[in-house]
Amino acid sequence: MHFAAQTHVDNLFKNNFEFTKNNIYGTYVLLEACKVTGQIRRFIHVSTDEVYGETDEDAIVGNHEASQLLPTNPYSTTKAGAEMLVMAYCRSYGLSVITARGNNVYGPNQFLKKLILKFILLAMRGKTLPIHGDGSNVRSYLYCKDVAETFEVVLHKDEVGHVYNVGTKKEMRVIDVTKDICKLFSIDPETNIQCVES
Repeated sequence: MHFAAQTHVDNLFKNNFEFTKNNIYGTYVLLEACKVTGQIRRFIHVSTDEVYGETDEDAIVGNHEASQLLPTNPYSTTKAGAEMLVMAYCRSYGLSVITARGNNVYGPNQFLKKLILKFILLAMRGKTLPIHGDGSNVRSYLYCKDVAETFEVVLHKDEVGHVYNVGTKKEMRVIDVTKDICKLFSIDPETNIQCVES
């Protein structure tokens, strides 16, 4: 199961080459190792729903697995590129692959720079919560235990070359998630949320 990726949005604006190196070249290295050794029965590539591009807040149905890929930033573009490599190794070398496109995951022991945990920690310290842009981006959030259970199912699927969306139909704007965190800590969103340049 290939979960490794450069994902942290804050890093994206500082050095997006790292995203290309880690997400595309890193995937290539793993695929080559699988091809050369011939020892891997199944290669599960963990991607992201962000390869579909931005979701409309009013959308009734999310993206289907066969929806067009329209990544909007270097992170999602490198994940889409890695997916293309994975499918090429499936078709060209017969590698048994499955791609799973997940949502944003949250839960215990999460990397401190991820949105929900980062904002909870900042709110606990009475600090400002910085949002990239205006916070209108729509995202889905999944609890880590639910994601782990889903990957257990995906691991045992027989549909080689298939793409699975791992997600929820409940989507929220980043600004609304941030306001909910403010409410949990009884702080005023008007004075504690700061929109920053992307």
